[in-house]
Amino acid sequence: MYYVLSDIAERFGLKDVVEQLTGLGNQEMRHAGDYATLNGKYPGDTESFWKVIHGIGKAEFKGEERVNEFAAMLEEAGLADAASAVRKFALQERHHGEVIRAILAEHAPERFRGGAAPEGEPVYVCSCCGFEYVGDIGAEPANYTCPVCAAAKSAFKPGKSTD
Repeated sequence: MYYVLSDIAERFGLKDVVEQLTGLGNQEMRHAGDYATLNGKYPGDTESFWKVIHGIGKAEFKGEERVNEFAAMLEEAGLADAASAVRKFALQERHHGEVIRAILAEHAPERFRGGAAPEGEPVYVCSCCGFEYVGDIGAEPANYTCPVCAAAKSAFKPGKSTD
């Protein structure tokens, strides 16, 4: 909300309002992360950290695919300008995935450095966003939700890791 209002304020030439609203947006973003951590959505152990980073990278590449599908629908509806804007979002999703892939290649333990999930480990894919959960999702509590899109545990289906 604050970021959208900041964009509008920028169009009105209100530089000081842009800075203030952007600052509020940054604080709200931090609050969301803190609340998610307090609610146990993002575990603090090293293994889980790398699993989540790996899964988010997969979701970003899947996001590119889905956003491009949406852009194609906009084009078919004769909304070329909107489709063009949406295709820029798809490129950003891909960029996010590439940054995550580079982080994994440089910093992650060996088992998470490649594009696919570690060999021999089960993979469950969130049917909503493409996040890949590596390991036994059955070990997660019943109220587990996807760390990317908050889909219920039931949205995860056995899958195969992609490169």
